[in-house]
Amino acid sequence: MTKVSVGAKRLLLGRPFRSDRLGHTLLPKRIALPVFASDAMSSVAYAPQEIFLVLSVAGISAFAFAPWVALAVAVVMVVVVASYRQNVHAYPSGGGDYEVATVNLGPNAGLTVAAALLVDYVLTVAVSITSAAENIGSAIPFVHEHKVWFCVLAIALIAAVNLRGIKESGAVLAIPTYAFIVGVAVMLVWGFIQIFVLGDSVEAETSDYGIIAENDSLVGIAMVFLIARSFSSGCAALTGVEAISNGVPAFRKPKSRNAASTLLMLGGFSIILLLGIVLLAQEIGAKYVLDPTKDLAGAPDGYQQKSILAQIAEAVFHGFPPGFYLIATVTALILMLAANTAFNGFPVLGSVLAQDRFLPRQLHTRGDRLAFSNGIVFLALVAVGFVVAFGAEVTSLIQLYIVGVFVSFTLSQTGMVRHWTRHLKTETDPDARARMIRSRIINAVGMVMTGVVLVIVLVTKFTAGAWMAILAMLVLFVVMKLIHRHYSSVERELEYADEGGDEVLPSRTHSIVLVSSLHLPTRRALRYARATRPDVLEAVTVNVDDRNTRKLVAEWEDSDIGMPLKVVASPYREITRPIITYVRRLRRESPRDVVTVFIPEYVVGHWWEQILHNQSALRLKTRLLFEPGVMVTSVPWQLTSSENRGKRMQSQYVAPGDVRRGFTSEDQ
Repeated sequence: MTKVSVGAKRLLLGRPFRSDRLGHTLLPKRIALPVFASDAMSSVAYAPQEIFLVLSVAGISAFAFAPWVALAVAVVMVVVVASYRQNVHAYPSGGGDYEVATVNLGPNAGLTVAAALLVDYVLTVAVSITSAAENIGSAIPFVHEHKVWFCVLAIALIAAVNLRGIKESGAVLAIPTYAFIVGVAVMLVWGFIQIFVLGDSVEAETSDYGIIAENDSLVGIAMVFLIARSFSSGCAALTGVEAISNGVPAFRKPKSRNAASTLLMLGGFSIILLLGIVLLAQEIGAKYVLDPTKDLAGAPDGYQQKSILAQIAEAVFHGFPPGFYLIATVTALILMLAANTAFNGFPVLGSVLAQDRFLPRQLHTRGDRLAFSNGIVFLALVAVGFVVAFGAEVTSLIQLYIVGVFVSFTLSQTGMVRHWTRHLKTETDPDARARMIRSRIINAVGMVMTGVVLVIVLVTKFTAGAWMAILAMLVLFVVMKLIHRHYSSVERELEYADEGGDEVLPSRTHSIVLVSSLHLPTRRALRYARATRPDVLEAVTVNVDDRNTRKLVAEWEDSDIGMPLKVVASPYREITRPIITYVRRLRRESPRDVVTVFIPEYVVGHWWEQILHNQSALRLKTRLLFEPGVMVTSVPWQLTSSENRGKRMQSQYVAPGDVRRGFTSEDQ
């Protein structure tokens, strides 16, 4: 890493933290709420308009069902929050739904939950950012015209903030999150006061427009299906609840109690804001349709539809533009930063899965700032892929949404019911049994309700795009099983090696020094090879050019090396294949011998120098590593260009406590 890249990294991420500072990154409740609840908080910015959007298919008369749909969503929210409060007390280790399902329902159920959550975290980022682009685009046409690029840059920015560590990202998120809660609450209160206390006329800009319904004669089962689909879209407000159960280790002590309190605050704020927005939107006649140019009757040509929240803010703060712009700003910020919940939940869950060998081990490693950097970067890249693939369209992305989270909800609550049932069989204390019975009832209600919602979501959204989310979960499930199988097979292979094979000492060592020319790196390799005291030592060169080979042989014979140089023929002017063939012949002649190949190699200071040197050595090492009974040793020769880089790396990695009088690079 060059000095410039190191400086850029420090500017972006800050100075690295020591491992023993992990406790200093734990979160108090006031910071934990914006870190883990920004997704659920922001859902109230787009969940209400998704309810209205689906109902608009049946015409304006169907909007009468919107408050009842919102109330049903609120009831589910109450049950889910109450259920997850039991989860965080019973399983505070941070595994969340994955741990609950694995312990109580088995590894396959746990892996199903993990796959569902990982997919849902990716979609959380994609939906939140695209929704932010839509809201900002309502006020700034430039963003609307370039919303894909806006989303990509926003995801990169949020990833960079999280790479600095969750405590710093929480401090950044606290102001916009609380500003959104307070701002929307003030807007709702002032709106209702104007309508019901002052008797003022408050109307949305779309109140005079009609809706050209796709089918305004829906009755019976068709209408029930439409309402159910509206309900499933509104359930987007529940996303993010599970993130707190996954992030319990990030809370300050007492961890479980603080996590449960944060969960209660999350649920309370979300329900109040959701119901308030839906009720006020209906009172002021706000409308939201799929295509305003076709579905809104009376709208002017080129009309650009505003979000439901923007319409409410414009109507409530009519005559006071700062109020409208404040709501627009905090809404855009909370939607953009709502992805932060996923950027905290995904890496933690990925780390747990990596520890259990279901994902690559690199996801378990903390970065310079004690955050799971690899998981953060991976999530950002996949989310960008979804945004680009779907053109940053909220309506398209949200069809893939919700499925994963309700799969995890249902399996988690089923696991909790089994958890309490198992503990009740051995618990004898009456007070403890009473608490367990109460918790089991809460989780049982949660299991039934989330299961019903899951069925509704699958039925109403499957053909609209939910099948892609299900397919992604299945693929991820299979991939994680294959990764686990690979790690397990490697562990068995290394732990139970054949005692009659590799553990038997070789009879002799046969060392080969590869020679391209008689220069200082070759002489160093020869001296090092002699120092290992092999049974057989020989120098080998490949004849790819007769003239150069004759010159090398002549120089070799005139030198003081005192060792014959063996020339290997290469009719097709290759280097790698003749060496591999020669080594294999040595192994066939003496199977119990170990062949050690010494390769002189340049150490360079610039990336472009690496392209000019060491290519043959790299190819040769790659092939030799697959040969049984063959050891490969690189003998480095530091070129002048590498000296400055070595000094920079020395100053970077030597701790201050190791610096002492007279300490030089030669001492290392």
